[in-house]
Amino acid sequence: MSLVQKLAVWALPVLFAITLHEVAHGWVARAFGDHTAEEQGRLSLNPLRHIDPIGTIIVPALLLFLGGFLFGWAKPVPVDPRRMHHPRRDMAIVAAAGPAANLAMAVGWAVVARLGFALLEHWAWAAVPMILMGQAGIAINLILMVLNLLPLPPLDGGRILAGVVPPRVAYHLAQIEPYGLMVLVVLLALGWLGRLLSPPYTALYELITRMFGLNL
Repeated sequence: MSLVQKLAVWALPVLFAITLHEVAHGWVARAFGDHTAEEQGRLSLNPLRHIDPIGTIIVPALLLFLGGFLFGWAKPVPVDPRRMHHPRRDMAIVAAAGPAANLAMAVGWAVVARLGFALLEHWAWAAVPMILMGQAGIAINLILMVLNLLPLPPLDGGRILAGVVPPRVAYHLAQIEPYGLMVLVVLLALGWLGRLLSPPYTALYELITRMFGLNL
């Protein structure tokens, strides 16, 4: 498959995965009393409101071209824990909403792929893109899910951890946040990030594809 074909297959799943991940944070934050994202117009499902030129377009395209570990990010949805009813607990749930949305989307794309296989014999022109995009959708959403669940601030896993540990420990976790992205880049450059995430990703991928009888 050429790079252009890969981009065509992966573009929609990547945009949905990153956009809905961020919007899910805003939706749950609003349910807990924080309307910051809504007030700034960031609860829209329009991808253009969430695209980060580097994290949403350049980095995923470059990694796809290089055949490496694919990931990306969107502009973070603004969240203000001070406006929530129970800031520490609610913030942990808000953080968990993003990975939960990715899991739901992975299942949704599995349904798309399953439907593609059902149509393959008579509607191959539509079925083949559905299968390929379904496979890509499962993959990118599970990658984003397991990546974001790493217990490293500012990833969602770090924020979830900060919400359940004692306040003193949460304070020390917050001191790591400015260096979190640097840690990820180092892990990626050393090839350790893929090794770290591969076991949970593989287990979830096999579970979902077996549940839907997909031979991907």
